[in-house]
Amino acid sequence: MWLALCVGTLDGPWCGAQDAPELKQNPLTALRDFEAPLNQAYELGRGDEISLDFPGRSELNGKRIIGPDGRITLAPAGSILIADRTREQAADAIAASLSPFYKAISVTVGVDKYTSNRVLLLGAVEHPGVIAFDEPPTLLEVLTRGGGLSGGNLAGANGMTGFSGTTTQARALSAVPERCAIYRGADKVVWVDLKALLESGSALADLRLRRDDVVYVPSKAEQYVSVMGQVQHPGAMQLDSNTTLSKLLAEAGGLTELAGKNPNIQVVQPSTGKSRMIPLKAILQPGSLDLTLKSGDIVYVSESGFNQATYVLQRLSPLVTMFTAAALFNR
Repeated sequence: MWLALCVGTLDGPWCGAQDAPELKQNPLTALRDFEAPLNQAYELGRGDEISLDFPGRSELNGKRIIGPDGRITLAPAGSILIADRTREQAADAIAASLSPFYKAISVTVGVDKYTSNRVLLLGAVEHPGVIAFDEPPTLLEVLTRGGGLSGGNLAGANGMTGFSGTTTQARALSAVPERCAIYRGADKVVWVDLKALLESGSALADLRLRRDDVVYVPSKAEQYVSVMGQVQHPGAMQLDSNTTLSKLLAEAGGLTELAGKNPNIQVVQPSTGKSRMIPLKAILQPGSLDLTLKSGDIVYVSESGFNQATYVLQRLSPLVTMFTAAALFNR
């Protein structure tokens, strides 16, 4: 196995040769960097039901549900942002908001119901959709909750030679695809070859996920392209003989306001490390663009003002394809 490392420059991406040892990077290291930290303090999220306990101020005690905007409302302070904060950080924010009205006030924040730990499962599974957990889930937990694979897309236990994983992994074998993608936000995607990881006994097959991750399981016959960056609905899009860049951008919901009037669209081929930058105007002119998309390509829409080739290569880190002949890595 060899790895191709591509580094963005002002003149475009530069790819190191396969015989340059200093450019090689262990793909498992990049995958560990993508994994959610172990025993990380829980951060409150939208929809969580919480209890507030004010010592010596029982009239302020009560239960609240964090709104879609990440806020709760407390009189007389008004709206207070507490989402994406730990219990202690949320307590500090609440106390600070009430301090103009109460002297030496303190509060304890408890969580009665966790509803914000959600992961979206899509693709060739029996039960795609939003899956909620009391704590951040692992990849195998999400796939198992998805009810197994659909359409004969199963990498069954018969193919898992030399498996030496955990009990959780063994129970999940009947629901394991050969590979899947994890999308995080609008600019990170990691492809994981689960079958290879399970055969090697790697604990990374049960990768810890983050809230709001999207897990996508392609069918064996499916061709796909990832559309990322400044689009309304980033993620995986199906690729066929009629697919064009303009069609992909439309299926992704169009561009966001941050893209500007004429953003650069970057097409990255992780398997080769090649990258091409194309102005949006060129894409919208029929017959003026000679470009063949391949399965696994990444189409990235730059934010206005960030139109150099370096931008996408930096923001897509870590972009990982496990146990393949070539992969693109940039930390």
